Amino acid sequence: MTKDELKRRVWEAIDRRGTEIIGLGEQIRRHPELGFKEVKTARLVEETFKTLGLAPRAGLALTGVRADAEGRAGSGPTFAVLGELDALVVAGHPESDPQTGAAHACGHNAQIAAMLGAAMGLINAGALDRLAGRVAFFAVPAEEYGDIEWRVNQARAGKLEFLGGKPELLRLGHFDDVDLAMMIHATSRPEDGKAGVPGSNNGCIVKTVRYLGRAAHAGGAPHLGINALYAAQIGLAAINAIRETFRDEDTIRVHPIITHGGSQVNVIPGEVRIETYVRGKTVEAIQDANRKVDRALRAGALALGATVEIETLPGYMPMTCDATMARAFKENATALVGEEHYRQIGHRTGSTDMGDLSMVMPVLHPYVGGARGTGHGADYAIVDKPLAYLVPAKALAAMAVDLLWEGATGAREVLARATPPMTRQQYLAFQRGLAKRETYEG
Repeated sequence: MTKDELKRRVWEAIDRRGTEIIGLGEQIRRHPELGFKEVKTARLVEETFKTLGLAPRAGLALTGVRADAEGRAGSGPTFAVLGELDALVVAGHPESDPQTGAAHACGHNAQIAAMLGAAMGLINAGALDRLAGRVAFFAVPAEEYGDIEWRVNQARAGKLEFLGGKPELLRLGHFDDVDLAMMIHATSRPEDGKAGVPGSNNGCIVKTVRYLGRAAHAGGAPHLGINALYAAQIGLAAINAIRETFRDEDTIRVHPIITHGGSQVNVIPGEVRIETYVRGKTVEAIQDANRKVDRALRAGALALGATVEIETLPGYMPMTCDATMARAFKENATALVGEEHYRQIGHRTGSTDMGDLSMVMPVLHPYVGGARGTGHGADYAIVDKPLAYLVPAKALAAMAVDLLWEGATGAREVLARATPPMTRQQYLAFQRGLAKRETYEG
């Protein structure tokens, strides 16, 4: 049997279970859960792994689930196939959870279905008999870096250190035996075509900000108060004033929200809380913008005589896709969707914790269509289910064949050419070095 014949056999196995794979994705879509709280979704993944004869490990970084499938054609590298468990809060989404506000407005439900579909195809087609090394099927938590106040409290309680799923899994050692990794993200952008690979993604730093003033009667004695909301407004205005100093090539994005603006209308606000990201294309650009943002935030406290507490948290590192893996994916994607529908995607200004993995190993993070609307928007929906659920499953499985065929020659070539910028220990030290808390009294 040739490699291409094995791929076709795997794709046929995925098609035979296509209705089931789509059903899994739709079931997850109907039960969205926020990061590090994906209990129902993780249980579904674990149970599905067991039906495939795998031995999953659950509860990794609170909710992650990993199951390994050994190739029987010799030893070799470990290739991780990932899917993300979490949804995010999107106001007005018609399918949001009524209690939490969570909605699958980014397509992570399709990722999990595709990861499980790839496992089904490889196992049911007997592909592992002809592959070397190992495939690690890994459902990972908390890619969406939201719910920050809750996550910070979990960290202070000792349940987490890093507030994103893959960084926390890296810290805990669950990627120590993984050599290269891949996942496929859904896209609703027409310019991405039906499939494509980005060159890179922004990284980010995460910040929580607390302005402290002095409460007073808003009508009777406002002169006795220090208005924390006005201090925050000046800080936000100062951030807007420095935007023209950000270089276009650094793709800086700063997008703060006020999460608490005061206690009630007849009280001068004594406390206001803000959350924001500082995103950029490189670590150096992010750090430069972060210093400017801190300076702007201090200005608000100075103007009102308030106090500002600024906590800087490690976010996600910039991501670069491995060129060798990208070439293999292009061949598989064009076979699945047609060359006319494949796109080379430029730099993307969103952030993903696949960037953190890219610091220490070669990774690939392509996009496949099937959705419409705005990512993270109330109109986001998956409308082409075979494209969104089954094409990624086939592409992931085909990449496993490409990388682990003939003694894992493909994976060994990737590893020989790749030069990750950090060791795992260097990565952990760098991320920990970003964390700081500052109090500035105006």
